[in-house]
Amino acid sequence: MKNVTDSFVSLVHWPSAGSFGFNTDILATNPINLSVVLGVLIFFGKGVLSDLLDNRKQRILNTIRNSEELREGAIEQLEKARARLQDVQIEAEGYRAYGYFGIDEQRHESINSTYKTLEQLENNKNESIHFEQQRAINQVRQQIFQQALQGALGTLNSCLNNELHLRTISANIVLFGSMKELTD
Repeated sequence: MKNVTDSFVSLVHWPSAGSFGFNTDILATNPINLSVVLGVLIFFGKGVLSDLLDNRKQRILNTIRNSEELREGAIEQLEKARARLQDVQIEAEGYRAYGYFGIDEQRHESINSTYKTLEQLENNKNESIHFEQQRAINQVRQQIFQQALQGALGTLNSCLNNELHLRTISANIVLFGSMKELTD
């Protein structure tokens, strides 16, 4: 095993002319190694990398197009919503104005109806008062007439004797007879 390790160590110290070996000088080997690795990567990975970049570019462009379409759709919906909002606000203002107008109209109708009802009640009251006055007047007349009749009957009964009674009856018969002749 010592021989294998010695052979690797001795390879490190060999000069690089015409042979293969490890160079431990970092400053001398890194730029060369990096340029070789980059060259190989560029040569073999150019197609794969360009395909990946093209696919990525297409996805980004598709996403941008979709975003633009969605944006336009959103703007259109926003405009429709704004127009609808404006229509609803105008309609609400109309309802509000009509509501105020309707309330005012109902108030006027209620006042007019109340005045008409009060007028009818006043007329009914006046008619009732007039009717009650007429009834009271008629009752007073009847009472006065009954009292006068009773007074007259009382006076007649006290003053009337048989002879006067017969003369009154005879005068009334003559009066009715003359009325009968006039009507025939």
